[in-house]
Amino acid sequence: MAITPRISVQEQDFDTAAEIERISDGRKDIGAVVTFSGKCRDEQGTLVALELEHYPGMAEAEIGRIAAEAAERWELLGLTVIHRYGKIPVGENIVLVVAASKSRAASFEAANFLMDYLKSRAPFWKKEHRVDGQDGGWVEAKQSDEDALAVWQKQS
Repeated sequence: MAITPRISVQEQDFDTAAEIERISDGRKDIGAVVTFSGKCRDEQGTLVALELEHYPGMAEAEIGRIAAEAAERWELLGLTVIHRYGKIPVGENIVLVVAASKSRAASFEAANFLMDYLKSRAPFWKKEHRVDGQDGGWVEAKQSDEDALAVWQKQS
C-alpha cells in the first residue's frame, strides 16, 4: 500500500532536521532517509534573490500528483515535499524532499525523480532580482532539466 505524501507550499523557511524527525519518529522499519535541500544560488555574482510565484492550490495539487506517482513507483515509508514561494534571498532554502524507505535505493531514486520533476515542471514562476537593481527577468527551465526528466518518462 502506497503512503500519502506530505506536501507543503509555504512562504516561511523550513527546518530540515525537524522534517527528518517528523518522517522517521518512532519508525523502526525505516532503514534510509534521503534528503535533498535546494538553495537559492548566485552563480555569477549578479543575483540578490529569486522571487517565486504560484497559483495556490494548483501547485500543491500538481506536486501532490507527482509525489503520489513516486510513492507508487518505489516502496516508500514516508515522503515529504516542501517548496517555498515569495522573495527568497541568495543562500536561503527553496525546496526540500525527504524520502524514507527500508533501503537506500528507493529513497535515492524517489528523491531524484521528484527533483527532476520540480526543476522542470512544477508550476512556479521564478523572477531574478539582481544586485544592480535591474530587472533580471523570468527564469526558463534549462534543457538539462528537461533531459533529466525525460529519462524518468521513458522508464514509466
